[in-house]
Amino acid sequence: MDESGRLLLIRRGRPPAEGRWSLPGGRVEPGETDAEAVRRELREETGLDVTVGRWAGAVERPGPGGVTYEIHDYVATADPRAPLSPGDDAADARWCRPTDLVRLPLTHGLLDALHEWGILLHDAPDHGSREQDIGEQGVTDLPS
Repeated sequence: MDESGRLLLIRRGRPPAEGRWSLPGGRVEPGETDAEAVRRELREETGLDVTVGRWAGAVERPGPGGVTYEIHDYVATADPRAPLSPGDDAADARWCRPTDLVRLPLTHGLLDALHEWGILLHDAPDHGSREQDIGEQGVTDLPS
């Protein structure tokens, strides 16, 4: 997040959820702490150096072959003036106001998790408003 409450999202460039917007992140490598993994993944996917803050929450998502992924999310802050440089498996990266989220095709459960964890508050879209998928048309007209 930045100081004005915008969220940093990436558009996934590979499966699963290719083309959908999500929080940046990835796997924790052997010997790596969660904080080290957050810093590394954010640098790889967005080009930003971040300060890792509090644990936000966890979700479980089904994977191929009956595997279940346990995903731990952390609040991190970054300088919003630093240039974004999407990389690794991120096809795009941008800062989004909470009200922008209803126009984006998001990964499954993202809005629900952000509401549950208290990341999205009063001016945020209601998670009930995402009953249907929204196509890519809203992506290109968002402010950078």
